[in-house]
Amino acid sequence: MTKILIVEDNDMNLDMLSRRLIRKGFEIITARDGQEGVDQAGKESPDLILMDMSLPVLDGWQATRAIKGDPATSEIPVIALTAHAMETDRENAKLAGCDEFHTKPIDFAVLLDQINQLTPQ
Repeated sequence: MTKILIVEDNDMNLDMLSRRLIRKGFEIITARDGQEGVDQAGKESPDLILMDMSLPVLDGWQATRAIKGDPATSEIPVIALTAHAMETDRENAKLAGCDEFHTKPIDFAVLLDQINQLTPQ
């Protein structure tokens, strides 16, 4: 079973995304801020991370850089989730180490395709 870490501080977004992914057969781990996301990535070794970019403690950019900078977690694919849809936001996500970029509101079918492309089947 593919394990996904969702790093999201908005309860409604976290609940909606978790439920939909669980129904699709994914195992879900959650974190509510960027530092907790970094800690969970090291502890749980998820197959993929869905990283909100606007987070407390460490923002998503900082958390992604920390995850990608650690040899133990650097290979975990990260999909940036953000309400910011400017091309510079996409570029900044790539520079931080994100493997994919998805704007909110989430298009679940597109996100599911992105997840399936980045995780082993």
